[in-house]
Amino acid sequence: EVADALYPNLRLFQIKNDLSPAPRNDCEGSWEVCRPSTVGDFSAAGYFFGRKIMQETNVPIGLINASWGGTTVEAWISIDAQYQSNEFRNILDHWKPVLEKKSPEILSFYRKMAEWEEDVHYVEYVGKPGLPIYGTPPKSPVKLSIVPQLPVWVYNAMIAPLVPYAIKGVIWYQGESNAGRAYQYRKLFPSLIRNWRRLWNQGNFPFLFVQLANYGKSDPHPGESAWAELREAQLMTLSLSNTAMAVAIDLGEADNIHPGNKQDVGYRLALGALKVAYGENIIHSGPVFDTMNIEGGRIHLRFSCIGEGLVSKNNDSVKGFTIAGEDRKFSRAKAVIIDNEVTVWNEIVTDPIAVRYGWANNPDCNLYNCEGLPASPFRTDDWHGITVNKK
Repeated sequence: EVADALYPNLRLFQIKNDLSPAPRNDCEGSWEVCRPSTVGDFSAAGYFFGRKIMQETNVPIGLINASWGGTTVEAWISIDAQYQSNEFRNILDHWKPVLEKKSPEILSFYRKMAEWEEDVHYVEYVGKPGLPIYGTPPKSPVKLSIVPQLPVWVYNAMIAPLVPYAIKGVIWYQGESNAGRAYQYRKLFPSLIRNWRRLWNQGNFPFLFVQLANYGKSDPHPGESAWAELREAQLMTLSLSNTAMAVAIDLGEADNIHPGNKQDVGYRLALGALKVAYGENIIHSGPVFDTMNIEGGRIHLRFSCIGEGLVSKNNDSVKGFTIAGEDRKFSRAKAVIIDNEVTVWNEIVTDPIAVRYGWANNPDCNLYNCEGLPASPFRTDDWHGITVNKK
């Protein structure tokens, strides 16, 4: 892919990873023509997205990459917006004493981390069991008893300088670092979208995002999942206008939090852009749960975005569904596709009231539409999950 990446009408701008205690009005970097020598260090998902849009619209495309692996969503929101929200204010109040006391040391620490990451590609960090470690992490300039998640200074250094540069829209790939606070993400993520739209003052520009991919060990037994709850928060964000979500539940890797298949991520984001930003009449999403009906011990599920129809991948039996009764104990369920609906049941659960699909960190699920796009994980219940009180 790198060797073939010669596209004069695709231009790339890389924002250097940096922090600033106050908003900046400029940043380092320059526009580069997309070529093998410039694309290698760029966002792979961003590149594949931009290439598809350029090819489909036949117009030049400029991509600005402002990203930092492992960051939380709140690091990318302006400070004024954060203080207007109780959710953010709690986060700020938590870190304020540390930031005020250790600002120079923290800035130096993260800048050294950024420099190290620029020299080491596809970095896997210390502390993830079973994953390789490449390179040697930089020695901290001071011994910090607490090094916070990248603070609000990310916005100041990497987003503030871009406002109000004219943009067509945004693609967003983040969420892992907020999974432990998934319920809170229901408010945090929409707040970011509203914040950026207000700052740019270009109306409700398209905002496209990637749902968390599958990751981690597969669990043979139904249970709770913080990652599933984060995916649910992302799904809920589709209630905002001019948004689209690329489902990646089939693109992950059990032992790699940075899965290699970015081609399909970029392609699915591009479908969302062609629909939302360019108004094309296409199926841009996999099936999304709509309504359910309970009848005779079985639950019948209807979906939107079914395109030419619902299918199971490779025509295998439909997998990934669990079912529960009043006791709220979920069991693996049988499922079949009938007349573009999915019927779910388990003989042991005689009076079912709820269904979940793909509800795990790394679920085995295979519901698609005929266009080859996977269904989003979902649940029909609203019972409290494991992150409901996490702040």
